[in-house]
Amino acid sequence: MRYFIIAGEASGDLHGSNLMREIKNTDREAEFCFLGGDMMSLIGGKPLIHYRQMAFMGVVSVILHLRTVLRNLYVCKKNLRTFSPDVLILIDYPSFNLRIAKYAKQKLGVKVFYYISPKLWAWKEYRIKHIKALVDNMFCIFPFEIEFYKKHDYTKTLYVGNPLMDAIDTRPEKGEPFSAFVRRNKLEQKPIVALLAGSRKKEIADNLPVMASIMNEFPECQFVVAGAPGIATSYYTQFIAGHNVKIVFGQTYALLQQASAALVTSGTATLETALLNIPQVVTYNVKFGRIILFLYKILIHTPYFSLVNIITGKPVVKELLGSQVTQQALKDELKSLLYNISYRKQMLHEYQLLHKQLGSAGASKTAAEAMVQLLSTKVD
Repeated sequence: MRYFIIAGEASGDLHGSNLMREIKNTDREAEFCFLGGDMMSLIGGKPLIHYRQMAFMGVVSVILHLRTVLRNLYVCKKNLRTFSPDVLILIDYPSFNLRIAKYAKQKLGVKVFYYISPKLWAWKEYRIKHIKALVDNMFCIFPFEIEFYKKHDYTKTLYVGNPLMDAIDTRPEKGEPFSAFVRRNKLEQKPIVALLAGSRKKEIADNLPVMASIMNEFPECQFVVAGAPGIATSYYTQFIAGHNVKIVFGQTYALLQQASAALVTSGTATLETALLNIPQVVTYNVKFGRIILFLYKILIHTPYFSLVNIITGKPVVKELLGSQVTQQALKDELKSLLYNISYRKQMLHEYQLLHKQLGSAGASKTAAEAMVQLLSTKVD
């Protein structure tokens, strides 16, 4: 069968590639047309559009790049017509994907699957009406999403497990000794504090400087940045100038598993850090921090903003938002993560409970098999 897949971010590229691999294992004659990145390219060839040309967030960013956004929509719709897929598979990225879903469903009559639900349970809950009207089946990666959709009278859902379990379970550097990692990356033989400042330039600009600013308070440790895909070294160096902070690229999991603690910008990385059992503090620093903190309390429907706390339903990790992201707050929390044994132990215990909630690896395989089965039933 023919699969048209859209992933608009780095994490979507990872999960999309694993899904494509499992689809090929189930449907040997599968053909792909996709918007994604380098990892999906290894499975299905060159993407129509690379996600780096799509990752625009917020009204201002979209307006500034409006010509590119409109071109992306045009290219996507044109290739949907010419490729004539059996199914359109959407991976998160709702602003773009729901527009394409509407076109595919209403203009072309194409079946629509959604893999990795938009975070409607956190904000923009009104989008549920679009999901109900346009999406034939929703493949959920968090257990609580099933109940959320059921509450809105949408039952075409299936919990497949979380694909991060797959990615972490199959990471190539699993089991690498600390000595080998630091030698390979020319680092010091000192405990590592990992800095995950986000995958977008604005996130990095807002969060990395304050993260790096506390390193002099911890001379016994080395601070190492996990470089994001598509971000040049020169972009990072402007924010860490004057600090002895190192950068490693393409090794986020390898870095995390060697770290004693991590400072993490809110996003998928918070869950990855927890699944690798690394104590962390979660930040989301932005300009006009006090205003953002105020708006958050009005607009966001969950009491937490980190995935770890949202899934567990309790404050497992410390969250710092907007004006709360200060040198003092980060310094105090990192001291607790590194040296308060009972605090570390409790966080790691909660991580184990989180593991149990999400289940074992195999989400990509479960999702792929379910998708092929649904499509085969339609064909038969």
